Amino acid sequence: MRAPTRPPKRYEALADEIAASIRAGTLRPGDRLPSVRQAAASWQVNASTVFQAYYRLEARGLVRAQARSGYYVAAAAALAEPEDTSEPDTDSIAVDVGERVFAILKATMRRDVVPLGSAFPSPLLFPLARLAKTMAATVQKLDPRASVDHLHQGSAALRRQIALRYLIDGLHVDADDLVVTNGAMEALHLCLAAVTRPGDSVVVESPTFYAALQALEQRGLRAIEVATHPREGIELAALAEVLERQRPSACWLMTNFQNPLGSLMPEAKKRELVALLARHGTPLIEDDVYGELYFGARRPAPAKAYDRDGLVMHCSSFSKCLAPGYRIGWVAPGRHLQTVARLKLSTTLTASTPAEAAIAAYLQQGGYDRHLRKLRQSLAAQQDAMLAAIARHFPPATRATRPDGGYFLWLELPPGVEAMDLHRRAAAQAISVAPGPIFSSRARFERGLRLNYGHPWDEAMEAAVAALGRLASG
Repeated sequence: MRAPTRPPKRYEALADEIAASIRAGTLRPGDRLPSVRQAAASWQVNASTVFQAYYRLEARGLVRAQARSGYYVAAAAALAEPEDTSEPDTDSIAVDVGERVFAILKATMRRDVVPLGSAFPSPLLFPLARLAKTMAATVQKLDPRASVDHLHQGSAALRRQIALRYLIDGLHVDADDLVVTNGAMEALHLCLAAVTRPGDSVVVESPTFYAALQALEQRGLRAIEVATHPREGIELAALAEVLERQRPSACWLMTNFQNPLGSLMPEAKKRELVALLARHGTPLIEDDVYGELYFGARRPAPAKAYDRDGLVMHCSSFSKCLAPGYRIGWVAPGRHLQTVARLKLSTTLTASTPAEAAIAAYLQQGGYDRHLRKLRQSLAAQQDAMLAAIARHFPPATRATRPDGGYFLWLELPPGVEAMDLHRRAAAQAISVAPGPIFSSRARFERGLRLNYGHPWDEAMEAAVAALGRLASG
């Protein structure tokens, strides 16, 4: 039985009520919502509650604010959201996805391809020129001995800056409890190596990020796919049954803006998740690379915020929010700190010293939060544009998620439209997409499609979505 969750706050309930009216067609695209004063009187709440509800709906792409005019139902609201929790086979399975994934992703690596299937945001969204100047200035002053000062855990200056980011978000993580890595993928691989052995089973979401499946395959591990809701993440009742019956060695989950669904696990559910895993002594490898890309009022807490037993191994990086290509990530491995640090020392020794120094200096100079606010605004606007284009061009039965952050949409195509076929036909028109079967160890989600809205919206993007819509319409 699923543990009870906290009741929704009044503004959340109000937003859900309005969203239900939009989905039911009572409120249609272009309709004006009641003014804040009218809504406050009608629902017997204060104006602040109405504003919070409208902001929440705006973040979900359901309504749009027009200056000096009010709030209107967005065109993208005509799209229904996926509602069904996945129902995977929960028996563990040996993973064999590498060739399939690589063959599909080759199409995203060409500059002449519209990158709707890419796993990366546009480099145009990042302050790369300022970072380059910072690196040039920092390298000139770099102590030659710095490359060997912190081999096993990384730059002390950078770890202090990362610890400060945790503190800003209300988490106490000591700088000495962090290991700097070559991107988040190395952090995640190190965590797997620390808590598993070949032949062990690891829980993943369904669908899950294909790189997680590739990591399991490389280490000779088995995958257990667990039922996952498109808005709220992994189902705890299903997970509890798997933990009891199969005793997996670890869980690899994204609790914030999961790739590919964009789901955001509610904080009460994260707390329940951590407590459930603690009862079984099961480590959680938490992939939180999208946590800074939220569209709401504050950063959603990671599961690590509720960890009292050192079982949550929190992994993140600067690749998705500041410095793609610098390959600087980190992990807060909890009770597995020494194991992870030794594994790092015995494999890649250290991350790039100049890149570590440059990012530490950039963070010390200030301006990171200003950059993040601008980045989030860009991503939210690009999501709006893509959802509106999908609503215009795709078949009416198409469903699309409306994530509250990140830069991925998950589409459920209408019956009869196969994602792999759409991928092949789109590739012939120099458009990349990420088809659903690469996000499953069993090649499921035949009608699933992940699209990347992390690139500035322009005529080429609009034309690509329109072409996809035509292909999906037959």
